[in-house]
Amino acid sequence: MSDRLRAIGLSTAQAHVLTMLADREGLTQKEIGARLYVTKGNVSGLVDRLEGAGLVERRTLAGDKRAHALHLTPAGQELAALARAAEQSFVRETLGLLPPERLREIDATLLELRDRIRKAGRLRRLDRTPAP
Repeated sequence: MSDRLRAIGLSTAQAHVLTMLADREGLTQKEIGARLYVTKGNVSGLVDRLEGAGLVERRTLAGDKRAHALHLTPAGQELAALARAAEQSFVRETLGLLPPERLREIDATLLELRDRIRKAGRLRRLDRTPAP
């Protein structure tokens, strides 16, 4: 997948941001960070590069002058469509070849793994909580 995205000039993270904004423009960096499971600071450099390339623009939010809503430029919309097409063809050529019952098994396994990882993270945070 990374090779396909690189061929259109994007990293995986950049493609995620562009396709995310194609689905729902006006997200803030904080919202994007939460969806990508990274910090707002990590998103900042990524958005700086996308903005510098003329793919996204920051618009100040009316209620909070410190926060910005992110919007795709026409060039960003075009590249998001190419990234989405690359992702869809990759899925068709890989997961799309598996029978439905196998896909259900994989989905269930991934959800179970996600839940275990989240639980382990909560337990680790509890272990660091000082005793009263």
